[in-house]
Amino acid sequence: MTDSSSIAVLNTATADLDPPLAAVDLTALRANAADLVRRARNVPIRVASKSVRCRAVLEEVLGDKLTASGGFAGIMGYSLREAIWLVREGARDILLGYPTADRAALAELASDQVLLDSITLMIDDVDQLDFIRTAVGSENIAPRVCLDVDASLRIGPLHLGVRRSPIRTPEQAAQLAAETRRRGFKVVGVMTYEAQIAGLPDTNPAVRLVKKASAMEILKRRRRVVDAVRATIGELEIVNSGGTGSIEVSIADPDVTEVTAGSGLYLPTLFDGYRNLAHRPAMYFALPVLRRPAAGIATVFAGGYIASGPTGATRVPKPVWPLGLKLIGTEGAGEVQTPLTGADGLRIGDRVWFRHAKAGELCERFTKVHLVDGDGSRTTVPTYRGEGQCFG
Repeated sequence: MTDSSSIAVLNTATADLDPPLAAVDLTALRANAADLVRRARNVPIRVASKSVRCRAVLEEVLGDKLTASGGFAGIMGYSLREAIWLVREGARDILLGYPTADRAALAELASDQVLLDSITLMIDDVDQLDFIRTAVGSENIAPRVCLDVDASLRIGPLHLGVRRSPIRTPEQAAQLAAETRRRGFKVVGVMTYEAQIAGLPDTNPAVRLVKKASAMEILKRRRRVVDAVRATIGELEIVNSGGTGSIEVSIADPDVTEVTAGSGLYLPTLFDGYRNLAHRPAMYFALPVLRRPAAGIATVFAGGYIASGPTGATRVPKPVWPLGLKLIGTEGAGEVQTPLTGADGLRIGDRVWFRHAKAGELCERFTKVHLVDGDGSRTTVPTYRGEGQCFG
């Protein structure tokens, strides 16, 4: 899926810079954003900030107020401290995708009505409610909360999906909603994240069969869950679902009010195996050649930017330009150097361009990223790291 002409534009636009460097093809990013909106079919898209980790890119799709623009509405944050920082920068609609155990951040949340109005916490356990209440320090504070409901597929003893929430059935969700309200919290939403659909490429017929079965199961169960919660506490502001790889599955449910996507903006290599995605890779990084240890082999600086998830070949960066380069199986991508085969013609100081396996994680390796427009113009912006922010 690599576009050599796109990399050539990035290479020319950053020719005066010394790598390592990260660059984003803005034309591809905007095309990806437009395709996400097309796929969502008028259902608002909440941007997953963990898959972006650059405020300027969030502004590109959400507008300078970091809240809503052109089919995108709201942020799904991954850290309460991150959410507070983004609200201070103007955002007014942040749903945490995960629970928090940050006592200081919870105390700060409770001290500011703008934060309380703008941030929705995620819960799946009454013990989390106890933790939040203790950290908030007042019975008169009513934080907004969303219930995380397990969307994995169960087939007998098999658990297909990620291990997230213990809440699965309509009865469990309704009971948690009732207890949450009784303890003085505002229940405003329900989330289901079908990772086994959104996060698995369509690599073979067996995977496609599992994804189809999972889509049918969660569609039926989510409706029962949402109905049970509504019957208990009333209407909901948010019924959130999906990811870049499962937008079509999510919007098939009329109860879903929004879908989440983020990785589809950059399109890392983990999405290369999806048959129905028309997206274009938008984020790359370049490393300089330092050595020529043998014929056909070049060694570049750094490169060991390994993605999270199960360790294996799918989590390593992929050299994509010049064409024909490959990692060496016995060394892989290294901490401070990475040897590559197929390197005939590469000289000391030449660049090799790579794609990362996942999206926003690359931004944890760089303090800035160079945004390159179709005309070759370049704007350099800080990543979260470049703004002095590290949320884990």
